[in-house]
Amino acid sequence: MLLTLLVFLPVFAQSDAEAPESPLLERAITQTEDGVTITVAVPSDTETRELFGVPLYKRKIQPVWLEIANDRETPITFLPLGLDPEYFTPIESAFLGAGSASEADTNMRKLFFDRRINLFIDPGEKRTGFMFTRLQEGTKSFNVDVYTDDERIVNFTFFVPVPGLRLDHQDVDWDNLYPEDQIRDLDKDALIEALTAMPCCTTDKQSEGSGDPLNLVVIGAVDDVYYAFLRAGWDETEVISRSSLTKMAKAFVTRSEYRYSPVSGLYVFGRPQDVALQKARENIDERNHLRLWMSPLRFEGVPVWVGQISRDIGVRLTAKTITTHKVDPDVDETREYLVENLAYSQALAKLGYVDGVGEATIDAPRANLTGDPYFTDGKRVVLWISSQPKNFGDIEDLDWGAQPIR
Repeated sequence: MLLTLLVFLPVFAQSDAEAPESPLLERAITQTEDGVTITVAVPSDTETRELFGVPLYKRKIQPVWLEIANDRETPITFLPLGLDPEYFTPIESAFLGAGSASEADTNMRKLFFDRRINLFIDPGEKRTGFMFTRLQEGTKSFNVDVYTDDERIVNFTFFVPVPGLRLDHQDVDWDNLYPEDQIRDLDKDALIEALTAMPCCTTDKQSEGSGDPLNLVVIGAVDDVYYAFLRAGWDETEVISRSSLTKMAKAFVTRSEYRYSPVSGLYVFGRPQDVALQKARENIDERNHLRLWMSPLRFEGVPVWVGQISRDIGVRLTAKTITTHKVDPDVDETREYLVENLAYSQALAKLGYVDGVGEATIDAPRANLTGDPYFTDGKRVVLWISSQPKNFGDIEDLDWGAQPIR
């Protein structure tokens, strides 16, 4: 059936764009599987303007350059919906990039059209070209799916750094966060004991005060954790700078979203979070966000991370910081949201719960560093990240004697 549908896509089948100049190709990433080699690169905002002459990023359009080599003995077909189900066509991108139909003249439309990627690749052939996708700054995550003549889909997953944003985790030296003599590799019982004994909450820079509850533990290698959250739809976070503060102010005034908005520093292990991630809503006041710190603990050689997750539901005035996000007091709900989020994105291998936060009721809540009240059953969820897609029904639910109040 799919093969029948593919014959109705000839409009894309006539191009083979020249490869763009470096430094774009210096950042290219290549994968090979089952006789198919895919190379991808994502131009920055500046590079995109140089390539196409119009501000596509301003229109929320991001080109992705692909090279598809077919070393099989039969034809293959590139499936663009696997990369972005809401992709833009070449001529549509020319119109939107120019800002009006009148400015997208014949030469511009032809430029975009000629640089599109060819969908059909014969045996021994190599095709290059661009797809026009929705904008994702920081690290762009996407799939490239290729359909073969034996009715199989060969799937490639890419995580491509895009120059432009200064992200909070870029300068972290993961291999040297702790001296070797501080690293502890624990068995299950020792891990439960260590996680239960962790501080209940974050602190300020002076290690004073009691902030948001440390209600999250993640077990996984750096890249596996990073990619799992990206696959689950989380965005990275810019550092606080003049540029990011300007974006924040603009988003606040226009009541618009800012997907990579800076997150204030909270402290564990004497340092601010190693990485912050967020899911923004339609305006800057509302988002889910989390912070993670790599701990000196290891389980079967794999890093153990401690973290904090909460939901911002508005902005309020404070004496300390003038304005701050208001946190949803039901922090357990956001904790459980993350469990489902990672499970649905097939990134979760197993989970359990430990004590350590301490219970606070809705009638007698605790407060974080900015005075926001919160209540909790006092549990920390422990999440094992899977490096390979894991079906929902295959997730292992561990009974560690500290099940949450549901």
